[in-house]
Amino acid sequence: MFEQLGNWFAYDLLELTINSQTGDAVQFFVMDTTKIFVMLVAIIYIMGLLRAFVSTERIREVVAGKPKWMGRSLAISLGSVTPFCSCSSVPLFIGFVEARIPLGITFAFLIASPMINEVAVVLLIGILGWEIALLYVLAGVVVAYVGSVIIEWFKPERWVESYVWGIKMRHQQEQQAQVGGLKGRHEFAWNEVKVIVKRIWHWVIIGIGLGAIFHGYVPEAWVSTYLADATSWWSVPAAVALGVPLYSNATGVIPVIEAMLGKGVPIGTSLALMMSIAALSLPELLILRKVIRWPALIVFVGVLAVAFILVGYLFNFLYA
Repeated sequence: MFEQLGNWFAYDLLELTINSQTGDAVQFFVMDTTKIFVMLVAIIYIMGLLRAFVSTERIREVVAGKPKWMGRSLAISLGSVTPFCSCSSVPLFIGFVEARIPLGITFAFLIASPMINEVAVVLLIGILGWEIALLYVLAGVVVAYVGSVIIEWFKPERWVESYVWGIKMRHQQEQQAQVGGLKGRHEFAWNEVKVIVKRIWHWVIIGIGLGAIFHGYVPEAWVSTYLADATSWWSVPAAVALGVPLYSNATGVIPVIEAMLGKGVPIGTSLALMMSIAALSLPELLILRKVIRWPALIVFVGVLAVAFILVGYLFNFLYA
C-alpha cells in the first residue's frame, strides 16, 4: 500500500521518470513517510491503550519478576519476527520505554528488529547459501544480546528525555483513565499520540528526507568500487561508516549486497555494510535523539559500530 502510494505520487502525479535519481528519492520519501507515521500513531496509541488498561507499575512488576536473560531473549525473538526497518522500530521502542520495560531489554529489540527478519534470511539463503545466512542470523542475535548488555552497563535510563519518562504525571493520568471507562482510556491513548508525535514529527521528516537523498543519489557502483579491496584493514570500518547515512531495511539492501559481492567486495565487508544500513541509519539516529539524549545515542552508535566491524572482520577471515 505504501509503496503504491509512493509510486503514484512520484511517477503519476509528479510524472517523474521511473528509476531516475529524483524519482527514486521522491518515491522513497513518500513511501517511508506515510509508513512510519502510520506505524508511529498506531503503535503509540496501542501502547497507550495498554497502559490505560494495565498500569505501568504492573508491567514493571511482571518484567522485574523475570530473569533479565529471559526478557532480553524474548525482545530479540520479537525483533526477529517483526520486519521493521530501523526507523519503524523506534515507535515500538518508545512504547517499551513508556511501559517502563528496562532499557537493556528495549535496546535488544531495537538492535534485532531491523537486522534480522524471515524475508531477509530467505533471500540470503538464496544468494549466499544457508550456512552464511545462519551465521548472519547468529551474528545478529549475538550483537543484539551482547550489545544490549553493554549498553545497560552505562545505565541509559538517566539519558531518556523527560517527556518520555514523566513517571509521576503519567501515573496519575493512567489512574484517571482506568476509572474513566473506555472513553477515558481512548482519550489517554490519543493524548499520548499527540504529545509524542508533536515532539518528534519534524525529526522524522528530516531523517527520512536524508535517507531518501542517499537512496536516490548515491550510486551503487561507487560503493562497490571503494570497498572491493579485501587486503585493506580500513574497508570494513569504512563500510560501517558508509552505511550510516544510507537507509533501507535488511530486505531492501540485499540486492545491493548481491551486486557488491559480484564486483569482488569481500563478504564480511558487504555484511558489515548491510548491518550498518539496517540497524544504524542516520534517519533512525535523528528520530532516536528526540527520545534519548546524546550520551545514550553515542553509546548506542559506538557499541553497534564496533560490533559490526568485528563481525565484518570475522566473516572476511572465515571466507578469505
